[in-house]
Amino acid sequence: MFLVFERPDGTTASWTYEQFDAAVGDVAAGLIQRGVTPGSSVHLALANTPAFIALWLAANRLGAWIVPSDPMGKGPELADHIERTRPKAGFCAADRADVYHRAAVCCPKMAITEVNEADGSLSLLTGSARVDWPSIDLRDRAAVMFTSGTTGRPKGVEITQANYAFCGQIMAERADLAPDDRQLVVLPLFHANAQYYSFASAIWAGASVALMPAFSARGFLSQAARHQATCASLFAAPMRMILARGKPVDGVGLRHCWYAQNVADDQYETLAKWFGCRPRQLYGMTETIPAVLTEPPGNPVPSSMGQVTPGCRVAVRGGEMLVGGEPGLTLFAGYLDDPETTAASFTTDGWFRTGDQAHVDADGRHYFDGRHSDVLKVAGENVSVVEVESVLASHPAVLEAAVVGAPDPIRDEVPVAFVVPADPARPPSEDELASWCQERLTKAKLPRSFTLAEELPRTSVGKIRKFLLRQEANASQEATT
Repeated sequence: MFLVFERPDGTTASWTYEQFDAAVGDVAAGLIQRGVTPGSSVHLALANTPAFIALWLAANRLGAWIVPSDPMGKGPELADHIERTRPKAGFCAADRADVYHRAAVCCPKMAITEVNEADGSLSLLTGSARVDWPSIDLRDRAAVMFTSGTTGRPKGVEITQANYAFCGQIMAERADLAPDDRQLVVLPLFHANAQYYSFASAIWAGASVALMPAFSARGFLSQAARHQATCASLFAAPMRMILARGKPVDGVGLRHCWYAQNVADDQYETLAKWFGCRPRQLYGMTETIPAVLTEPPGNPVPSSMGQVTPGCRVAVRGGEMLVGGEPGLTLFAGYLDDPETTAASFTTDGWFRTGDQAHVDADGRHYFDGRHSDVLKVAGENVSVVEVESVLASHPAVLEAAVVGAPDPIRDEVPVAFVVPADPARPPSEDELASWCQERLTKAKLPRSFTLAEELPRTSVGKIRKFLLRQEANASQEATT
């Protein structure tokens, strides 16, 4: 068995490896009829559905590359991704097609297909064109995934064919995956986590995947039991949601679970009892390909991001974590159409700069000490505060804005905004600012609160003293808890 998809109504669709391989060939024929050739891009704005997997594999086997976007993304974000990658074909959910079509006006020649995500069918994707599989080079582009960075515009991370293969091998070996294992996938497929740690590793090992349409805190444990899952991957935020909304379920038999970001010791122990295994923390980025730090099996330390994953290279210099490797093989190939940012992301001796701070103990375990101040981690998703500030500053009633992170018990941290009105006598309301952001930003990027200020605190050379804003945000959080 390769894939089991649980539809929202509880029914399932399933494929063996042989059946899905044949389906990928039929979907490749459909892509060819839509104008896809080696080197073309294919845009995917799809939630968790078998169509995403079939299109991903078919595109890569044709020598094309995918561009996965948040399916719930707003029009400007989708339009930016489409304009920068110029896809030959685009796929969206039928019930979100209006937003997608408006976003795609910048690429009028793109063939758009609307997909019923819930039924799991691949019939609308197939074609009858002749499929001659081309010769694929390891360094051929396989995907561009957009991720927030320290600049306002998201960066397009270039992933190669070799990157996916390397990640699949490293993660399968580190989790001891075997053909009788089954990965439970609840995290969104447009993120690297589900692609890298779950699907790529399962394919490498010949294991199976139980794909859920979305994460459900109440349903996660029942799904694990129902599908006899042995492995899973989560973030700290959904783990806390499982504790808050779920309850123990008989028949859960996870032997292994990856997770990212810390949970409290008491939360960890409860989760270990409910899951049937001791979850192992990891650390990775879209750019690093596999998780370069992973807790070893046996007796994982909950507060540790892990030791260096076998096959990976990590160094800590001046408190910053650096990752070694060869771009296009064991590290991402670069940032799309941005050689200057790519070059600036590496040290002079070729190590990738993560921007994250850590220290290492005598056992080689790494402990997180903070991240670059311009990037927040909201429920596992990178959020550029510069991007949020740019949206706020474009409001006609806003002179300038600053965004910082505030602690959140579920999502680790959330963006909060400080706004200087253009006209102090007629400042924008919180509702006006919230509505403005909701039309332009995805959920994780929405500020939780808006504080009006006469001016922002600055240094003598004019830089905003964001640590003072963070102190105010933290104090406000403590006052409401």
